[in-house]
Amino acid sequence: MLLTEYRGSIMFELTGKTAIVTGASRGIGKAIALKFADLGANVAFMHVGDGEKAEETVKELEAKGIKAKAYECDVSDFEAAKQLVADIIEEFGEVHILVNNAGIVRDGLILSMKESDFDAVINVNLKGTFNMTKSIYQHFMKKRRGRIINISSIVGITGNAGQANYASAKAGIIGLTKSVAKELGSRNVTANAIAPGFIRTDMTDGMPEKAREAALASIPLKRPGEVEDIANTAAFLASDEASYITGEVIRVDGGMAI
Repeated sequence: MLLTEYRGSIMFELTGKTAIVTGASRGIGKAIALKFADLGANVAFMHVGDGEKAEETVKELEAKGIKAKAYECDVSDFEAAKQLVADIIEEFGEVHILVNNAGIVRDGLILSMKESDFDAVINVNLKGTFNMTKSIYQHFMKKRRGRIINISSIVGITGNAGQANYASAKAGIIGLTKSVAKELGSRNVTANAIAPGFIRTDMTDGMPEKAREAALASIPLKRPGEVEDIANTAAFLASDEASYITGEVIRVDGGMAI
C-alpha cells in the first residue's frame, strides 16, 4: 500500500480496516484511535465507566468519516473479553488491528504494596492483554493477516522503584508480544510492542514539580513526549509498510533508556 498525502503530511493508509483499541476514551489510547480514524480506519474501543466521555470520543471519531463504536468492558475478565471481540466482529465484519492499551496504576513500594494492588495491575495490564489477544487469535489465523500492537512501558525494560506491579506487568507484555510474534508469524500476523517513556498525560501533568523535573533531567531530549508520538508509532506498526517487523519493542522515550 502506498503512502498517502494527508493534510499536507505524508501518512500511512488504513482505509477500510477496522481497529480495536482498548482504553481509548482518553490519553494514549484516544490519541491512537483518533490517528487511526484520520488514516481511514474504523474504530471499536473499550472503556470502563464514564460512558459520557466514551460517547464524546465516538462523536470525535465519527466526525472523521469513519464508523466508530464504544464498548464497556473489563478486559481482565476473560469471558467478557471473548464476548466483546465476537460482538465487534459481528458488528464490523472483520478486524485487522488490535491495540492493547488498557492499563491502570497502583503505585507503592513493595514494603507497603497491598497484594490486591499487585493483582489488580497484573490482571488489567497483563492478563487483559492476554485475554484480548487470545480472543482475536483465531480470527487473525483464519484471515491470515493481522496486526497486534501492545502498549508496554519503558519501566518494563528498566524497572522503577515504587512500581513493581506496573513494571512486572509491562515486562510481561514484552514477553507475551515476542511469544505471539513467533506463534503467528507463519500466518502473516505481526505482534509488536511500544514502550513509551515520559509522555505528557493527565497523570504526568499532576506529578509533583520536583518529580517532574527529575524525570525530564533523565531524558536526553529534555522534554516530555506527546500522546501523538505514541499514536504515530502505532500507525506505522499497523500499516502495510511495517509488514516485515514483528516481535520488536520500540522505545518512544526521547532517549530515556539509552
